[in-house]
Amino acid sequence: MAEAARIRSLEERHATLEARIAEEGCRPKPNDLELVRLKREKLRLKEEMEKLRTRLH
Repeated sequence: MAEAARIRSLEERHATLEARIAEEGCRPKPNDLELVRLKREKLRLKEEMEKLRTRLH
């Protein structure tokens, strides 16, 4: 059950990062370094969620 809660927490963080990426991308002069950092973090979270989901099934 703890893994399911962890997945939900990661999903929330993932969604927050997605919103921040969209927000940064809409700026007149997006910060490319920040976009890369956010996208890497989003990918790391996705990979962690997939590992946890694989363990649950």
